[in-house]
Amino acid sequence: MTSARTRKRLIAILSDAGIRSPIVLSAMEDVPRHLFVDEALATRAYENTALPIGHGQTISQPYIVALMCEQLLNAASSGPVLEIGTGCGYQAAVLSKLFKKVVSIERVGELCRQARDRLFTLKFHNVHCVHGDGFDGFAERAPYSGIIAAAASDDVPTVLLEQLAMGGRLVMPIDRGAKQSLIVIDHDQGGFTEREIETVKFVPRVSGVTR
Repeated sequence: MTSARTRKRLIAILSDAGIRSPIVLSAMEDVPRHLFVDEALATRAYENTALPIGHGQTISQPYIVALMCEQLLNAASSGPVLEIGTGCGYQAAVLSKLFKKVVSIERVGELCRQARDRLFTLKFHNVHCVHGDGFDGFAERAPYSGIIAAAASDDVPTVLLEQLAMGGRLVMPIDRGAKQSLIVIDHDQGGFTEREIETVKFVPRVSGVTR
């Protein structure tokens, strides 16, 4: 269930679901998702579903990871990208295949340390993992050509918009009461333009950090 054939089956599912970018599909096939989940769940790693990773968090559904990465890739330039919510490091690994530099922030210290070690072991050396509140951004390496968030907020933090480069794009889920919507915000000379992609389901945003 972790074979090359199983991975190709997932890529076919993603393609049928509307993921068109060959670069994104190649990255999704290359990253060994089974190494980012608990060993007991490894046989389910290439199912198109979210899986628990502890601390009330999940590794996102592959389709959602691919969709968000594709949206980001469609606009982001060669500048660094910021990921909010490292989790187990899986999405950061996919992003590392698509962009030269990735900054990934995780509020749960244990998850951050595990993800950092895992990404280093697997040689994803262009990912910089930070322990902190992702919704505060990371000004030290701003501006970012792309920002991607893996937790649903009821608003778009102003600080993230301030750290988004001109011509950059932010992709994140927004909680609108009855539903969550995946939105895209583009930053251009006219300011910020928002559009909705589709209905999604993410873990909620939690402020602050834990060890």
